[in-house]
Amino acid sequence: MKIKVKVVPRAKKELIEQNESGLKIYLRAPAIEGKANKRLIELISDYFKVKKYNISIIKGETSREKVLEINLP
Repeated sequence: MKIKVKVVPRAKKELIEQNESGLKIYLRAPAIEGKANKRLIELISDYFKVKKYNISIIKGETSREKVLEINLP
């Protein structure tokens, strides 16, 4: 399954919102040295109840708008 995600790093609190184009995710982690991407994968893992290794960023590694691929069991 592929989903579009818009990431907001350095937010005051972590939150996942669903909108018409995909998910909007607020992260407390900064967008430095991949910290935000790592935290994004952790949150998506908890949200969809899958292991972290089943989630990959296939587009937008350094962008705020990303496409994630989730391998559901």
